[in-house]
Amino acid sequence: GGCHWCTEAVFMALKGVEKVEQGFIAPKGATDDFSEAVIVHFNKDKIGLKDLVEIHLNTHKSSKNHSMRDKYHSAIYFFKSDEEVKMNQLLLELQKDFADSIITSVIPFGEFKSSEERFQNYYFSDIDKPFCKTHISPKIDLLKNKFSNLVDTKI
Repeated sequence: GGCHWCTEAVFMALKGVEKVEQGFIAPKGATDDFSEAVIVHFNKDKIGLKDLVEIHLNTHKSSKNHSMRDKYHSAIYFFKSDEEVKMNQLLLELQKDFADSIITSVIPFGEFKSSEERFQNYYFSDIDKPFCKTHISPKIDLLKNKFSNLVDTKI
C-alpha cells in the first residue's frame, strides 16, 4: 500500500501478528514488476483478516492515485485462489467507510524478495529517525486512536 517501512511497522504493532516480512512482491505472471510490500503472518484466533484489511486500507492512501503508485501499489496479495473472492468481498464491505472509491487491487502473489537486513524492523529499531517521526509515527498514532483494541500493549 505504501512504503514497506511504514506498512511493516503498522502490522508489527498489532496483537496476533506473529511475523512481518518486509521486501518486494511481484504478482504472479509478472515477476519483473516488483513493488514494496510486506507479508503478514498472523494468528487468526487473535486478529481477523477483516481487521488486517481494514487497518491496511486506513493506513495508506487506499482511495487515491499518486505519482509513486508503481513503486507503492495499493494491493492485497493472495496465495490461494479461494482467498481472492474473500478479499474482494472484504473490500466491497469496507467501501462504506470511505468517501472515495477504494483503488486497492486484489492480486495473485508471484514472488517475494526480502529487503536488506539493515532495513528490517526499520521503525522499531529507532523510532526517533526523522523519516519515522514524519511518516510512520502518525500511522501508529492512528492505530492507537482508531484500532486501540488491536494494538499490542508493548506499543
